Amino acid sequence: MKKIFYFLILLSIIVSCGTNERVSKEVFDEVNKSMEVKKVNEADVLKKALEWGEEISQSAQEQLISALQNAISEKGIPGAIEFCQVEALPILREVGEKYNVEIRRASNAYRNPEDKPRDYEEMILEAFEYNTENELPTEANIQKLEGGEVLLYAKAIKIPNALCLNCHGNPGADISEETLEKLDKLYPEDKARGHQMGDLRGMWSIRIPKKEIVKQL
Repeated sequence: MKKIFYFLILLSIIVSCGTNERVSKEVFDEVNKSMEVKKVNEADVLKKALEWGEEISQSAQEQLISALQNAISEKGIPGAIEFCQVEALPILREVGEKYNVEIRRASNAYRNPEDKPRDYEEMILEAFEYNTENELPTEANIQKLEGGEVLLYAKAIKIPNALCLNCHGNPGADISEETLEKLDKLYPEDKARGHQMGDLRGMWSIRIPKKEIVKQL
C-alpha cells in the first residue's frame, strides 16, 4: 500500500511537469528512496528495545528520586509520602508520553494498588523473586506481547540504600511512628514494608510499540 502511495505521488509529479518536461534526478531519487521498505533484523530490534528500555527506566528513576528528595527536604518523610501518592504516577505518565511508551512499576509487595502486577507481568516477577532469593542474576529482559507488535521491557527494582527504608523498612526500627500513621492512612492495603537493603521491591514494566523501535534503526 505504501509503495502504491509513493508511486501515485511520483506519477502526479510527472503529470504536473507536463509531457515535455523532465523530472529532476534529485526529486526522482528522493521519492524512490521513500518507496524503499525498511528491512530490520529481529535481533537488532530486541537489542535496541533493551537499550531503550534501560534509558527510559533510568530517566524515570532519576526524575522520581529527584522529586522525592525535594519533597523530603521541604516536608520531611511523612510529607513526602503524600507527595508520592499524588505525583509519582503523573511523573511516570510524563516520561511515557515523552518516549511514546507505557511505563509503570509492578510489585507483588505493592503499596499503591495501581502497582499490582498484570497477568503478563506475574511470571516475570516470580522469576525475579526466585533469582533474588537464590542470589542469581536478575537481568533485564524483553518479552513479546500482542503478536510481537509490543515489546515489554522488564527490569528488577531493588532497595538501593537506607533512605528507602524510612518508608519500606521495618515499622518501629526503620519507619517512625509518624510515618507509619501516614502510611496506614494513605495506603490501607500497604504490602511494601519489612524490606532490607538489596531486597526486591518490584520491577519496571515498559510497553514499547515495536514501530517506535523500528523508527530508530
